[in-house]
Amino acid sequence: MFLTELFRTATFRITLMALAAMAGVMVMQFGLVYAQMEAVESRRSTELLEGEAELLSQMSSEHLEYVIRRRATGDLRLIISSAGLFDAGHALIAGDLHSWPHGLKADGKPHNIEIYPEEGAPYPLRLLAVSLPNGTILVLGRSFHLLAEQKLMLRHAMLVAAVPTFLFALFLGIVLSHRALSRVKEMHEAIDRIMGGDIHERLPAARERDDLERLAGSVNRMLDRLERLMDGMREVGNDIAHDLRTPLSRVRARLERAVSAGLGPDELEAAMSRAVDDLDQCLGTITALLRIAELENSRRKAGFGQVALRDLVADVSDLYEPIAEMESKRLLIFKPLPPVQVFGDRHLLIELLANLVDNAIKFTPEGGSIMLGVSGQGGKAELTVTDTGAGIAPEERQAVLSRFYRSDKSRHVPGSGLGLSLVCAIAHLHEAEVHVESGPDGRGTCFRICFPPMRERPEGVAT
Repeated sequence: MFLTELFRTATFRITLMALAAMAGVMVMQFGLVYAQMEAVESRRSTELLEGEAELLSQMSSEHLEYVIRRRATGDLRLIISSAGLFDAGHALIAGDLHSWPHGLKADGKPHNIEIYPEEGAPYPLRLLAVSLPNGTILVLGRSFHLLAEQKLMLRHAMLVAAVPTFLFALFLGIVLSHRALSRVKEMHEAIDRIMGGDIHERLPAARERDDLERLAGSVNRMLDRLERLMDGMREVGNDIAHDLRTPLSRVRARLERAVSAGLGPDELEAAMSRAVDDLDQCLGTITALLRIAELENSRRKAGFGQVALRDLVADVSDLYEPIAEMESKRLLIFKPLPPVQVFGDRHLLIELLANLVDNAIKFTPEGGSIMLGVSGQGGKAELTVTDTGAGIAPEERQAVLSRFYRSDKSRHVPGSGLGLSLVCAIAHLHEAEVHVESGPDGRGTCFRICFPPMRERPEGVAT
């Protein structure tokens, strides 16, 4: 079982592939050296045979025969291992070659010939046959024993070097694979505990020194985010239950009183009207949550296109200017508005700006003003909504963007606490950032929507 798992590890497989590649390289190197040695020895033998043949050809017949007879027993056999002097009919005159080698031609060129002695096994020789002026034929041969010894030494050296190397590499691969297998087993056990419901469990990861630890670190960061999202979902669920329970309880109480008190038609109609208002508040909260969920799933990117921000500001200003005047407030526009464009969904951007303007009107006292502005620099675009209201404390500026958050200053103002969350969801869909700051003179609040540089087609947009 262990060997099966060990073989299935990537480390062990890589080790085997490395060993196979190493073996292939060594075989190729051995073959190359072998061929080079053979070529060098052949060239050397040819030079020796030709040089010796040229030297002996200059001797007289009697002296040549004497030298050949002496060569058969002398130390010169170390250089020229075999020599023979034959007549024109290939009959032996002198030398250690007992017969004319089969297949040898007296053409003055070296030939590799297999010699078959009277006793013993055949052996190869490199032979050179030269015809002399007196009609005799001089045959010189050099054996391949030196080359054979060199090849044998090469094979032994290769085995001596390769076997320990392969064994060490295999052992190292087994050790590393066992270590990797143990780490993977620990990760599997941690994953099983996570799947069992322990969301606080994390994969073992040290300093992310290798790919496995980096993967474990990435998974742990993903688990951290999932845990935060689950905590956020629980908080949102609690907030939804809290925000829906109050109006639903009021609806139930009013309807129970209307039924039990035996009210007249007018009182009953008024009670039902108030109950409908409470139900509308509940439906508004649910609708806002569904809109936020839809935007966070990026389902509206297919409708992206070029949107002129100044036209957007003008449309929203025309819509909310009468509402602001009815509440004795002024809705102003910073002019001139530059012709800045962004990629986005026009309807969603109108909804974003409308929520900001509506929020500013709610929290601006009578006689105050709301200013809308557009700016663009370096390819980026900004949309600003500034009011002269009570402002938002620095420690609450990030919190007001979360769902259902309502500061102490806004408790008296009707609402679900989801307007700014919807603004953040739309901004995130457009890859924009929402910044909450103080007004220019330190009074009121300024919301800045910073869009990224416009591209020809944002990611995720359908063609």
